[in-house]
Amino acid sequence: MDGTNIGLDARNSLRELNRRYLGLVASAGSAPALSRVAGLSPPQLAAAADCPYALFDVRFGDEQYWSRRLHSPHQWHVADAPLVLPEAVEFVRLALFYVWHVASGAPLHAQLLLGMPRNVAAAFALLTVDRLPGIAIAEACHLTPRWHTCDAYWNALIDAAARSSAAALRRAQLRGIQFAAAARLPHGPIAAGGP
Repeated sequence: MDGTNIGLDARNSLRELNRRYLGLVASAGSAPALSRVAGLSPPQLAAAADCPYALFDVRFGDEQYWSRRLHSPHQWHVADAPLVLPEAVEFVRLALFYVWHVASGAPLHAQLLLGMPRNVAAAFALLTVDRLPGIAIAEACHLTPRWHTCDAYWNALIDAAARSSAAALRRAQLRGIQFAAAARLPHGPIAAGGP
């Protein structure tokens, strides 16, 4: 598996995951930042999902959390997981399989597409597939929109998709790329402000 193929496969699968996530949010109505997604048509939803990064998050950027979670499997049990919608669990199961696949084949892609620190991507790459379903059940409660505190980003993305404006959609997507790049900077005055 070379980097070119994993890159194209990862991007196509990511678009599908983004579309699935936006559909989940639209049907569940559980994310305030995305409440207007329900009004998008299927083509508009696909346009919003066509970003070169994940629109969803499962605490992927939290290195300490995932380090404890993945290195201490006996500390966590499925019975400890809070109750969440089965659709959310199914989405997180699929997303974690995607994360594992990308982290195993192209760890840099996991960092760029999902906002994962290098050590988290490396830890996911060491997992066996058998561990993923249990982790998904326990972690589905942490599923949120990426940059969920930045209403300006989500409003711009949803508005651009609703208007079918390619230029506005590209500007919203570029803003997400800026957020993703800023998250990779060393923590300092610029990165501390966040999205």
